[in-house]
Amino acid sequence: MNIEDYNYFLPRELIAQRPSVTRDSARLLILHRNSGKIEHKKFYQIDEYLRKGDVLVLNNTRVIPARLKGRKKDTGGRVEIFLLRKRGKNLWECLLKPAGRVREDSQISFPEIEVYAKVLKKIEGAKALVKFSDEEDIEERINRIGEVPLPPYIKREKGPSLEDKERYQTLYAKENGAVAAPTAGLHFTLPLLGKIRKKGVKIVEITLHTGWASFKPLREKRVEDNKLPSEYFKITRESAFIINKAKREGSRVIAVGTTTTRALETSAGNSGIIKEKEDFTDLFIYPGYKFKIIDALITNFHMPASSLLLLVCAFAEKEKVLFAYKEAIKKKYRFLSFGDAMLIV
Repeated sequence: MNIEDYNYFLPRELIAQRPSVTRDSARLLILHRNSGKIEHKKFYQIDEYLRKGDVLVLNNTRVIPARLKGRKKDTGGRVEIFLLRKRGKNLWECLLKPAGRVREDSQISFPEIEVYAKVLKKIEGAKALVKFSDEEDIEERINRIGEVPLPPYIKREKGPSLEDKERYQTLYAKENGAVAAPTAGLHFTLPLLGKIRKKGVKIVEITLHTGWASFKPLREKRVEDNKLPSEYFKITRESAFIINKAKREGSRVIAVGTTTTRALETSAGNSGIIKEKEDFTDLFIYPGYKFKIIDALITNFHMPASSLLLLVCAFAEKEKVLFAYKEAIKKKYRFLSFGDAMLIV
């Protein structure tokens, strides 16, 4: 498959720069994957498409303030550290900016928290391994100086705002570790979740720490030649039990987001049974993949020719998905992280 077959023109003005006025007031496009029928609703109406016995699976990862701005200890030059993945106590894989001006063994200071980071190893490109100096776990201090890691297509002249800090996080976020929000979940409010529960829908949580893979372009023209960076996930025994019971009884499992989908499908493996599991996944889902767990998907509108769009096309057929995207563009839906949502049933 050629990656260009999954390209489309996304007008710049449709890339949402701000969230909707309220979380659940975002627009919602309903795509019926068997018929290709499309409906236009508001997100707060999503409960109309859920029914008793369904299981709604949320990703409870919490976005950390991953963008740190410091200075080189020797020259005072500015350096940005973007945390990607924790490798051990105070040991992080990160992106450095400007990468070319930072050598191995360089020390980057953060005077506000009286800590410095030493570049232990440069890996490839801007990637590096850094170790923070503090004897205690550094995460609490990082929370004081780090910035919300908004995607590169969301522009802020003065950096992320207090609103960004609140809205680039789901209301049920618990487990620290993501450097990108699981954006399909941004639309849920606590009253809406309560309304869904009252319908007899079971709501379970799993964890997948969303990484930089969400924004990393696919470089290889042949879809199958691309690889995704691995991401940590965890599924508890209780969540696995509820999901497996639903599958046995013929009820639907509805994934909130592509991250949730990848964790569930990885856990199921070839058996089709969800296991209690804590691991890493580099599962790359593209058309031709046979889904074992999910029966419906809630997702935002994704970048052209991205791994996220490929997953959606695998679930609902490329032609139907790209037609739905054309309709969304025609009706001026808002795209990407702070944009509108799509329910595929």
